[in-house]
Parts: sequence; structure tokens; C-alpha cells
Amino acid sequence: MYLNHWQLAAKPFEPSGDGPFYYPSESHQGATLKLRYALENHRGAALLAGPSGVGKTLLVQKLIDQLPGAKQPVVHVVYPQMPSRELLAYLASRLTSAADAPQVTPSIDQSLLEIENHLSAACERDERPIVVIDEAHLLEDAGTLETVRLLLNLQREGKPLLTLLLVGQSSLLSTLSRTPRLEERIAITAIVDPLSVEETHSYLQHRLTAAGATQEIFTSAAIDTLHQLAHGVVRRINRLGDLALLVGYASGTTTVDTPLVQSVASELAFARAA
Repeated sequence: MYLNHWQLAAKPFEPSGDGPFYYPSESHQGATLKLRYALENHRGAALLAGPSGVGKTLLVQKLIDQLPGAKQPVVHVVYPQMPSRELLAYLASRLTSAADAPQVTPSIDQSLLEIENHLSAACERDERPIVVIDEAHLLEDAGTLETVRLLLNLQREGKPLLTLLLVGQSSLLSTLSRTPRLEERIAITAIVDPLSVEETHSYLQHRLTAAGATQEIFTSAAIDTLHQLAHGVVRRINRLGDLALLVGYASGTTTVDTPLVQSVASELAFARAA
């Protein structure tokens, strides 16, 4: 709707942030380096933590896509709150690519045996499946946490048969601190932080340039204000930036200034809560 007004070829603040729109912040680069080391060297378990909206899921997607050599099988768990028995049954079915779920949920021992057999066969093919548990900060049940630890006991010649990647909000760190038997198995811990004010300037410039901008759209002061209101959280920056372009188009302005950013921020729930 507003592309012609701002002389853009694409919307600069789409949530995906992939391809030319991806901005590798300093903490993204550091986390990617650590996690890539963990995955390529089969370090058993790694952890990625950070506030909601800083791009953890995108980072993991890009990381897995960029792994060299043969693609390792990847299983994503997006509902980690399921009970231990159901969690293991789900992993067993995904790892074995079972078309249909069993009518009766297998016991924990049955699922572990099935998982171990599959992982052993994968090891013979020089594969180390990657299990990504998203929203891992929701793993609060002691039994489920112990189940996750049991997966790391599946080894051959002292090396894990899979790589486990726990992804969650910052509270995941305190959750693991209360579970030392699992915490001590985490080989790599990576943190993604919100953008600094300097990175927010670079982020907006990067996104706008990728969208085809050839002139200044946001004033420097407006970007400072946007950073302050969004607390450097990329998801919030995108929402605020997109709405600012829309309102600026509707009002016929040629630049996005501080009053415009403040005006559109008042319409967003996160600004009221800030």
C-alpha cells in the first residue's frame, strides 16, 4: 500500500527477515559461531537463550540451512510441555518418519529403545540427528527435564548419537540452574541480546536498503526514539517501523520523524507497557 509513496520495491519490515533482509547483529553472529561449532562437532547439547522477539528461531533456521556437507536429520519440538511419555513417543515417530502415530502411546522404555535403534543406524550412515526443542523455557516438569537428559545418555564410543539444541527465553537459564544434572550436560551456551541503539540504526538502514530505499526515510532522532520504545527487540522494531511507514503514507509526510514514531507507538500494546 505504501511502497510507491516511499519509493520502495518491497516492504522492509516483514517478520521473516530472511534473504537480503537478514541483519546479523553482533550477538547473532556470536551465537551462530558457538552453535555451529556445537552442531558440526556433535557436542551433545547446546542452548540458545534470549528475550522473546530477538530472532532466535530465525537464527536456528539459518544455522541448520547453512550446515556444510550432508544434511543431518532435524526434528523440531514446538510443544515441549507434553508429558515425558508423549514427548519420547513423538521423537521416536519423527526420527523414524513413521507415517501414523501408534494407537497406544508406547512406554518410555519402548520409545527410548526405538530411538536408540534408529540413532545407532543413523550413526552407521555417519549421521547425527539434531533435535531442536523450541520454547524450552516451558520445560518446567522435573520428569520431562529428566527425559531430555536421558536422550544425551544415548552414545556410541563416548560420543552422543544426537545433538540436542534447547531454544528458549532467558528464563531457561534459571530453569536449568535448578536442574544441575541436565545443566552440566550443556556443552555450549549462546545468548542473543536485543539490538543496541547503534545496531538499531544499522538494522533500519539495512532493511530499508534491501527494500530498495535510496533516500533517508527515518530521521536519526526517530530511530533513537524507536529503539527506546522497542527496547531494541527486533519484532517490536518491525511492527513499529511498518506502522510508521503506513501512517506516514496516509498523512503524506516525506520522512518519519520522532513525533510520528511516538504517535504510532501509542497504538501498540508494547508501547503502553513500556
